[in-house]
Amino acid sequence: MEALITVVGFLGSGKTTLLKYLTTHFIDKGWNPFVILNDYENAYIDAQQFTKQVELQSIKALSGSCICCSGIVELRNIVNRIPERPNGVTLIEANGTSDACSLMEFLGVGINERFLPPIQISVVDVKNWQKRDEHNDLEANQIQVSSLLVLTHLENITSNRYSEVLIELKNFNPMAKIVTIDNLDVTLLPELLPTNNTAKKLDHLKAHWASCSVDLPNLPNTNCIHIICNTLPKSILRVKGCTKIGQDEKYTYFERKPDGEIHIRPFNGIPVTGAKLLCIGVKSEPSILENAIRKSLTNIK
Repeated sequence: MEALITVVGFLGSGKTTLLKYLTTHFIDKGWNPFVILNDYENAYIDAQQFTKQVELQSIKALSGSCICCSGIVELRNIVNRIPERPNGVTLIEANGTSDACSLMEFLGVGINERFLPPIQISVVDVKNWQKRDEHNDLEANQIQVSSLLVLTHLENITSNRYSEVLIELKNFNPMAKIVTIDNLDVTLLPELLPTNNTAKKLDHLKAHWASCSVDLPNLPNTNCIHIICNTLPKSILRVKGCTKIGQDEKYTYFERKPDGEIHIRPFNGIPVTGAKLLCIGVKSEPSILENAIRKSLTNIK
Protein backbone atom coordinates (compact mmCIF):
# COMPACT_ATOMS: atom_id res chain seq x y z
CA MET A 1 0.00 0.00 0.00
CA GLU A 2 1.11 3.56 -0.70
CA ALA A 3 1.83 6.11 2.04
CA LEU A 4 -0.03 9.42 1.81
CA ILE A 5 1.85 12.18 3.64
CA THR A 6 0.68 15.79 4.02
CA VAL A 7 3.07 18.57 4.97
CA VAL A 8 1.55 21.55 6.75
CA GLY A 9 2.90 24.60 8.57
CA PHE A 10 2.56 28.34 8.79
CA LEU A 11 3.60 30.65 5.95
CA GLY A 12 7.38 30.70 5.57
CA SER A 13 8.03 27.89 8.05
CA GLY A 14 9.98 25.81 5.54
CA LYS A 15 7.45 23.39 4.05
CA THR A 16 8.86 23.48 0.53
CA THR A 17 12.40 23.03 1.87
CA LEU A 18 11.25 19.96 3.81
CA LEU A 19 9.37 18.63 0.79
CA LYS A 20 12.48 18.91 -1.37
CA TYR A 21 14.45 17.09 1.33
CA LEU A 22 11.88 14.30 1.53
CA THR A 23 11.65 13.98 -2.24
CA THR A 24 15.42 13.76 -2.70
CA HIS A 25 15.89 11.24 0.09
CA PHE A 26 12.95 9.07 -0.95
CA ILE A 27 14.39 8.86 -4.47
CA ASP A 28 17.83 8.02 -3.07
CA LYS A 29 16.24 5.16 -1.08
CA GLY A 30 14.51 3.71 -4.17
CA TRP A 31 11.01 5.18 -3.65
CA ASN A 32 8.86 6.76 -6.38
CA PRO A 33 7.37 10.00 -5.01
CA PHE A 34 4.38 11.85 -6.46
CA VAL A 35 4.26 15.50 -5.32
CA ILE A 36 1.13 17.68 -4.98
CA LEU A 37 1.58 21.37 -4.16
CA ASN A 38 -1.24 23.66 -3.07
CA ASP A 39 -1.09 27.45 -2.89
CA TYR A 40 -3.48 30.37 -3.14
CA GLU A 41 -1.76 31.84 -6.17
CA ASN A 42 0.17 30.11 -8.92
CA ALA A 43 1.32 26.86 -7.30
CA TYR A 44 2.99 26.12 -10.65
CA ILE A 45 5.94 28.33 -9.67
CA ASP A 46 6.65 26.13 -6.63
CA ALA A 47 5.96 22.98 -8.66
CA GLN A 48 8.68 23.87 -11.16
CA GLN A 49 11.21 23.90 -8.34
CA PHE A 50 10.86 20.09 -8.21
CA THR A 51 11.45 19.27 -11.88
CA LYS A 52 15.14 18.55 -11.28
CA GLN A 53 14.13 15.84 -8.82
CA VAL A 54 10.84 14.45 -10.12
CA GLU A 55 9.53 14.02 -13.66
CA LEU A 56 6.88 16.56 -14.61
CA GLN A 57 4.15 13.90 -14.82
CA SER A 58 4.77 13.11 -11.14
CA ILE A 59 4.08 16.68 -9.98
CA LYS A 60 0.67 18.30 -9.67
CA ALA A 61 0.02 21.95 -8.82
CA LEU A 62 -3.29 22.89 -7.20
CA SER A 63 -3.86 26.67 -7.13
CA GLY A 64 -6.61 28.86 -5.74
CA SER A 65 -8.43 26.25 -3.68
CA CYS A 66 -8.64 25.80 0.07
CA ILE A 67 -7.85 22.08 0.20
CA CYS A 68 -9.14 21.88 3.76
CA CYS A 69 -12.69 22.65 2.52
CA SER A 70 -13.72 23.75 -1.01
CA GLY A 71 -10.72 22.13 -2.69
CA ILE A 72 -10.87 18.78 -0.91
CA VAL A 73 -12.85 17.07 -3.69
CA GLU A 74 -10.33 18.17 -6.30
CA LEU A 75 -7.50 17.00 -4.05
CA ARG A 76 -9.13 13.58 -3.56
CA ASN A 77 -9.63 13.24 -7.31
CA ILE A 78 -5.96 14.07 -7.94
CA VAL A 79 -4.83 11.51 -5.36
CA ASN A 80 -7.13 8.78 -6.69
CA ARG A 81 -5.82 9.30 -10.25
CA ILE A 82 -2.16 8.94 -9.27
CA PRO A 83 -0.71 6.00 -11.23
CA GLU A 84 0.12 2.92 -9.18
CA ARG A 85 3.86 2.27 -9.18
CA PRO A 86 6.43 0.19 -7.25
CA ASN A 87 7.49 1.80 -3.93
CA GLY A 88 5.10 4.68 -4.44
CA VAL A 89 4.74 7.48 -1.88
CA THR A 90 2.53 10.56 -2.26
CA LEU A 91 3.58 13.89 -0.71
CA ILE A 92 1.14 16.80 -0.38
CA GLU A 93 2.20 20.31 0.60
CA ALA A 94 -0.77 22.32 1.90
CA ASN A 95 -0.81 26.09 1.68
CA GLY A 96 0.48 28.00 4.70
CA THR A 97 -2.92 28.94 6.12
CA SER A 98 -4.59 25.52 5.89
CA ASP A 99 -6.92 24.32 8.64
CA ALA A 100 -4.79 21.24 9.18
CA CYS A 101 -7.29 19.45 11.41
CA SER A 102 -10.10 19.80 8.85
CA LEU A 103 -7.75 18.70 6.08
CA MET A 104 -6.98 15.41 7.81
CA GLU A 105 -10.63 14.85 8.69
CA PHE A 106 -11.80 15.30 5.08
CA LEU A 107 -8.83 13.76 3.25
CA GLY A 108 -9.29 10.42 4.97
CA VAL A 109 -12.70 9.93 3.32
CA GLY A 110 -13.08 8.72 -0.26
CA ILE A 111 -9.44 7.84 -0.91
CA ASN A 112 -8.61 4.75 -2.98
CA GLU A 113 -8.03 1.64 -0.87
CA ARG A 114 -4.50 1.23 -2.20
CA PHE A 115 -3.47 4.21 -0.02
CA LEU A 116 -2.66 3.94 3.66
CA PRO A 117 -4.58 6.27 6.01
CA PRO A 118 -3.11 9.78 5.53
CA ILE A 119 -0.57 11.04 8.03
CA GLN A 120 0.46 14.62 8.64
CA ILE A 121 3.84 16.26 9.21
CA SER A 122 3.97 19.79 10.62
CA VAL A 123 6.86 22.16 10.01
CA VAL A 124 7.46 24.40 13.04
CA ASP A 125 9.42 27.64 12.73
CA VAL A 126 11.04 27.72 16.19
CA LYS A 127 12.18 31.34 15.80
CA ASN A 128 8.65 32.65 15.17
CA TRP A 129 6.47 30.00 16.83
CA GLN A 130 3.41 31.64 18.49
CA LYS A 131 4.62 35.13 17.60
CA ARG A 132 1.91 35.47 14.95
CA ASP A 133 -0.40 37.74 16.96
CA GLU A 134 -3.97 37.09 15.76
CA HIS A 135 -2.76 34.08 13.76
CA ASN A 136 -1.44 32.10 16.75
CA ASP A 137 -4.56 29.91 16.86
CA LEU A 138 -4.08 28.92 13.24
CA GLU A 139 -0.42 28.07 13.77
CA ALA A 140 -1.27 25.97 16.84
CA ASN A 141 -4.03 24.20 14.90
CA GLN A 142 -1.46 23.11 12.33
CA ILE A 143 0.37 20.81 14.73
CA GLN A 144 -2.47 19.20 16.67
CA VAL A 145 -3.23 16.23 14.40
CA SER A 146 0.30 15.66 13.13
CA SER A 147 2.23 12.48 13.75
CA LEU A 148 5.57 14.22 13.31
CA LEU A 149 6.77 17.78 14.02
CA VAL A 150 9.88 18.96 12.16
CA LEU A 151 11.69 21.94 13.72
CA THR A 152 13.14 24.63 11.44
CA HIS A 153 14.77 28.07 11.73
CA LEU A 154 17.01 27.01 14.59
CA GLU A 155 19.84 29.41 13.74
CA ASN A 156 20.79 31.68 16.67
CA ILE A 157 18.02 30.20 18.85
CA THR A 158 18.83 30.23 22.58
CA SER A 159 18.51 27.04 24.62
CA ASN A 160 15.75 28.70 26.67
CA ARG A 161 13.74 29.51 23.55
CA TYR A 162 14.23 25.99 22.22
CA SER A 163 13.07 24.43 25.51
CA GLU A 164 10.11 26.80 25.73
CA VAL A 165 8.89 25.87 22.25
CA LEU A 166 9.31 22.14 22.91
CA ILE A 167 7.17 22.40 26.04
CA GLU A 168 4.43 24.26 24.18
CA LEU A 169 4.47 21.78 21.30
CA LYS A 170 4.13 18.85 23.68
CA ASN A 171 1.24 20.57 25.43
CA PHE A 172 -0.59 20.99 22.11
CA ASN A 173 0.28 17.52 20.81
CA PRO A 174 1.82 15.15 23.36
CA MET A 175 1.65 12.20 20.93
CA ALA A 176 3.76 13.64 18.11
CA LYS A 177 7.39 12.76 17.54
CA ILE A 178 9.59 15.89 17.35
CA VAL A 179 12.75 16.01 15.18
CA THR A 180 14.94 18.36 13.15
CA ILE A 181 15.61 17.71 9.46
CA ASP A 182 19.11 16.51 10.34
CA ASN A 183 17.59 13.76 12.51
CA LEU A 184 14.83 12.79 10.08
CA ASP A 185 14.92 9.24 8.67
CA VAL A 186 12.61 9.26 5.64
CA THR A 187 12.41 5.46 5.53
CA LEU A 188 10.39 5.54 8.75
CA LEU A 189 7.77 8.00 7.47
CA PRO A 190 5.59 5.47 5.58
CA GLU A 191 5.37 3.52 8.85
CA LEU A 192 4.01 6.46 10.87
CA LEU A 193 0.46 6.08 12.13
CA PRO A 194 -2.25 8.76 12.20
CA THR A 195 -2.39 10.49 15.56
CA ASN A 196 -5.18 10.03 18.08
CA ASN A 197 -4.53 13.42 19.62
CA THR A 198 -7.66 15.45 20.39
CA ALA A 199 -7.61 18.75 18.53
CA LYS A 200 -9.14 22.07 19.50
CA LYS A 201 -11.63 23.21 16.87
CA LEU A 202 -10.52 26.23 14.81
CA ASP A 203 -12.81 28.92 13.45
CA HIS A 204 -12.40 27.94 9.81
CA LEU A 205 -12.60 31.54 8.60
CA LYS A 206 -9.17 32.04 10.15
CA ALA A 207 -7.83 29.75 7.41
CA HIS A 208 -9.27 31.87 4.58
CA TRP A 209 -6.98 34.70 3.53
CA ALA A 210 -6.88 37.28 0.76
CA SER A 211 -4.44 36.66 -2.08
CA CYS A 212 -3.65 37.98 -5.55
CA SER A 213 -1.00 38.02 -8.26
CA VAL A 214 0.10 40.46 -10.97
CA ASP A 215 2.51 40.33 -13.90
CA LEU A 216 6.05 41.28 -12.95
CA PRO A 217 8.30 43.01 -15.53
CA ASN A 218 12.01 42.39 -15.83
CA LEU A 219 13.78 44.22 -13.00
CA PRO A 220 17.02 46.18 -13.55
CA ASN A 221 18.73 44.83 -10.42
CA THR A 222 18.13 42.99 -7.15
CA ASN A 223 17.71 46.29 -5.31
CA CYS A 224 14.28 46.48 -6.99
CA ILE A 225 13.35 43.24 -5.23
CA HIS A 226 14.16 44.75 -1.85
CA ILE A 227 12.17 47.89 -2.66
CA ILE A 228 9.12 45.81 -3.68
CA CYS A 229 9.30 43.66 -0.56
CA ASN A 230 9.84 46.62 1.76
CA THR A 231 7.07 48.67 0.15
CA LEU A 232 4.37 46.03 0.49
CA PRO A 233 2.50 46.35 3.83
CA LYS A 234 3.38 44.04 6.71
CA SER A 235 -0.21 42.75 6.72
CA ILE A 236 0.78 40.85 3.56
CA LEU A 237 2.48 37.94 5.30
CA ARG A 238 3.75 36.11 2.24
CA VAL A 239 5.38 37.60 -0.84
CA LYS A 240 6.74 35.57 -3.75
CA GLY A 241 8.07 36.68 -7.10
CA CYS A 242 9.77 35.33 -10.20
CA THR A 243 11.29 37.39 -13.03
CA LYS A 244 14.50 38.19 -14.89
CA ILE A 245 17.09 40.54 -13.39
CA GLY A 246 19.17 42.90 -15.53
CA GLN A 247 20.66 41.17 -18.58
CA ASP A 248 20.38 37.70 -17.08
CA GLU A 249 18.60 35.28 -19.43
CA LYS A 250 17.64 33.02 -16.53
CA TYR A 251 14.88 33.70 -14.03
CA THR A 252 15.30 34.68 -10.40
CA TYR A 253 12.92 33.67 -7.58
CA PHE A 254 12.46 35.76 -4.43
CA GLU A 255 10.29 35.71 -1.33
CA ARG A 256 9.57 37.78 1.76
CA LYS A 257 8.71 35.68 4.77
CA PRO A 258 6.31 36.73 7.56
CA ASP A 259 9.20 37.93 9.73
CA GLY A 260 10.34 40.26 6.93
CA GLU A 261 13.38 38.26 5.80
CA ILE A 262 13.99 38.46 2.04
CA HIS A 263 15.50 35.52 0.17
CA ILE A 264 16.66 35.56 -3.46
CA ARG A 265 17.76 32.50 -5.47
CA PRO A 266 17.91 31.17 -9.05
CA PHE A 267 14.70 29.73 -10.50
CA ASN A 268 14.63 26.35 -12.20
CA GLY A 269 13.55 26.86 -15.80
CA ILE A 270 10.94 29.27 -17.21
CA PRO A 271 7.75 29.97 -15.21
CA VAL A 272 4.87 28.47 -17.20
CA THR A 273 2.57 31.36 -16.26
CA GLY A 274 5.13 34.06 -16.96
CA ALA A 275 6.87 36.38 -14.49
CA LYS A 276 4.61 37.03 -11.50
CA LEU A 277 4.44 38.78 -8.12
CA LEU A 278 2.26 36.83 -5.65
CA CYS A 279 0.97 37.90 -2.24
CA ILE A 280 -1.05 36.39 0.61
CA GLY A 281 -2.60 38.38 3.47
CA VAL A 282 -4.60 41.50 4.22
CA LYS A 283 -4.25 44.20 1.53
CA SER A 284 -3.26 41.66 -1.12
CA GLU A 285 -4.72 43.78 -3.90
CA PRO A 286 -3.47 44.23 -7.48
CA SER A 287 -3.23 48.02 -7.14
CA ILE A 288 -0.97 47.73 -4.07
CA LEU A 289 1.30 45.20 -5.79
CA GLU A 290 1.49 47.30 -8.94
CA ASN A 291 2.34 50.42 -6.92
CA ALA A 292 5.25 48.57 -5.25
CA ILE A 293 6.55 47.51 -8.67
CA ARG A 294 6.33 51.07 -10.01
CA LYS A 295 8.16 52.41 -6.97
CA SER A 296 10.98 49.90 -7.47
CA LEU A 297 11.42 50.96 -11.10
CA THR A 298 11.53 54.68 -10.26
CA ASN A 299 14.16 54.19 -7.53
CA ILE A 300 16.76 52.43 -9.63
CA LYS A 301 20.30 52.72 -8.27
